[in-house]
Amino acid sequence: MMWLPYALLSAVFAALVSIFGKIGLKDLDANSATALRAIIMAAFLVAVVIVQGKFGQMGEILGQRKALTFIAMSGAAGALSWLFYFMALKVGAVSQVGPIDKLSVVFAIVLAMLFLGEKITVWNGIGVVMIAVGAILTSIK
Repeated sequence: MMWLPYALLSAVFAALVSIFGKIGLKDLDANSATALRAIIMAAFLVAVVIVQGKFGQMGEILGQRKALTFIAMSGAAGALSWLFYFMALKVGAVSQVGPIDKLSVVFAIVLAMLFLGEKITVWNGIGVVMIAVGAILTSIK
């Protein structure tokens, strides 16, 4: 269960992205703000890798064509997600945008089943439906 603390911390910091982003977007272009956010994130993450002494592994990643292709696709998908998320935050309430964004959990599980062959139990399926219904109900004003 070592994944659980990391997942909870991810959720907390993702919530802060919404709050800080909404405050920071006031009177700014959402796409420009997202680009600046990405630059700050990249610098921060490079610093983390350097501090961990793992910067030398970048060459190994760059040498693996298949891995690099999928990492690049993941990066592009993440960038598109951020662009649309910040555009939504710019014009919508965090209390509405946030829950709809969390439908990504539902989409990820369905896509993992289809493309990765992951299996879910009946209880998992019920949970997925509850997440979807909860996200929709939470976003209704």
